[in-house]
Amino acid sequence: MRDMSSSSLLWCLLVVCVLTVVQIYAAEEPKVLKVFNLHATDLQSSLLGTPDAYVEVFRAYGFLGRTEVKNDNHDPSWQEEFSYLNARENNILRLEVYDSDINSDDLLGTCERSIKNGTWKHQCFLKKGGTLNYSYTLEPLQ
Repeated sequence: MRDMSSSSLLWCLLVVCVLTVVQIYAAEEPKVLKVFNLHATDLQSSLLGTPDAYVEVFRAYGFLGRTEVKNDNHDPSWQEEFSYLNARENNILRLEVYDSDINSDDLLGTCERSIKNGTWKHQCFLKKGGTLNYSYTLEPLQ
């Protein structure tokens, strides 16, 4: 009988904890994430020559979009801006830089970070050489 009451108490505590987390999460104000000012420097091509670079942008588990390919450019800049509604602080923002090739695209590097409120500029060093610079804002919906 004692094991049953201990088990019931543990279940009740678990339910209370889960409900508390759900209430906190639901009370959080919806925010918009905007990713912009993407530009890279000193990108290296996996083959001889200059890279044909593009960036794919992800939020947590979702795909936000992809920039256009900038052909034959070690220092490309992209004009695209990516937005996501209902973003939350501490969601993960991931940017993947690729070199577009005929057979298959080569991953030059990945940038990943936990997003914070406000406007931020970041610099990320890519695994295969070069740097990706980008900015993002996380603000309440207006």
